[in-house]
Amino acid sequence: MKSLSMPPSAASLALSALVLAGCASAPGSTGSAVSATQACAPVSEQQVAALFDRWNASLATGNPHKVAENYAAQSILLPTVSNKPRLTVAEKEDYFEHFLENGPSGKIDQRFIRLGCNTALDAGLYTFTFAKNGAVVKARYSYTYEYLGGKWLITSHHSSAMPEK
Repeated sequence: MKSLSMPPSAASLALSALVLAGCASAPGSTGSAVSATQACAPVSEQQVAALFDRWNASLATGNPHKVAENYAAQSILLPTVSNKPRLTVAEKEDYFEHFLENGPSGKIDQRFIRLGCNTALDAGLYTFTFAKNGAVVKARYSYTYEYLGGKWLITSHHSSAMPEK
C-alpha cells in the first residue's frame, strides 16, 4: 500500500484549518468566538466611547436597575468601593444602590480603545465627583463589551482607586 504524504508546510496548513473548523463548530462552546456565519457588528472608537456616556447617564438616573441594564447576563463587576466581585444582576444592583447614594458622575481623563469582532475594550483613567459630599476619586478602569442581542453590553468592568495620591 502506498502512503500519502504532504510537504510539512501543507500539513501544518491542513492541521490549522481542521483545528479552526473544530473551534468554530464545537458544540456547547461558550465565550465570544464568532462562527463563520455570524457577521461582525460595525463599531467605531467613538461608538465605544459613547458606551461609557450611556453608563454614566444611567448613574444620573439614581436607579440601580437602570445601571445594571448596561451589563450582560454573564458579566462581572469589580467595583471601586467594594471588595466583593458582583456576578449577578441582584449583586450589581445592590452595589449601585449604595454607590448612587452620593450622586456620582464620571469623567474620562485618558482612554485606550481596542476594537474586535463583536467585542470592544475601553480602558484608562477616570475621575468621579460625588454631588452629595463633594468628594473626588481618581481611578483606573476597564470595560469589555460584547455585542449581544443587537446591543453592546458590558461583560467585565473593573475599577480601582489610584494607588498614589
